[in-house]
Amino acid sequence: MITDAQLAEMAKEAKAATKERKFKQSVELIVTFKDIDVKKGFAINEVVQLPKTSSPAVVCIIATGDMNQKAKAAKADTVIGTEELQKYGADKRESRKFINKHDFFLADTKVMPEVGKTLGQLLGPRGKMPTPVPFDASIEAFIERFRTCIKVRTRASLSISSKIGDISMDDADLAINAHTVLSAIEKKLPNGERNMKKVLMKTTMGKPIKQAQEVKKKYA
Repeated sequence: MITDAQLAEMAKEAKAATKERKFKQSVELIVTFKDIDVKKGFAINEVVQLPKTSSPAVVCIIATGDMNQKAKAAKADTVIGTEELQKYGADKRESRKFINKHDFFLADTKVMPEVGKTLGQLLGPRGKMPTPVPFDASIEAFIERFRTCIKVRTRASLSISSKIGDISMDDADLAINAHTVLSAIEKKLPNGERNMKKVLMKTTMGKPIKQAQEVKKKYA
């Protein structure tokens, strides 16, 4: 069993085990799996909303007309229309730079076909294909929600690594986020918690801190 208290202790040790850097280091949760045949197409690709955040995710809105204007009014990190899409579609180098700057993409359902034609080949492999936003939905609510989300993703691998916060956050808050991510991963495993082998935590430049024992019971 791994408890929030144990996760908080892991976060504390992970932060203590790294040297001070000139940038704010992330805190990452690492989970290794067992008894899974990766040759059978095992994959996890989930968007998980974190209860505690200190560094909002960077969100790009792809839309025209009214939604474009509302996204700008809501102060989305980036708002582009079809003209910008075509420009990026013609320059793969600039497209890669642009895509790498953003954590999530949201798009008006009307422009999704154009997104697929211009950037689909680059967005798809990175797990960043836009989430469609219906014309009558609140773009403000979408932006607010995705700013507190992370992508939890692995493909044909027996491990997964996810950012759960940064070193400025309280150990307890990092533990809450870790617990949320673990619960989301568990639901996607063939045999739930029985497929979890080890849980580790580390900072960007620090060494992994191991959980004392394998995960055997439900999280407390």
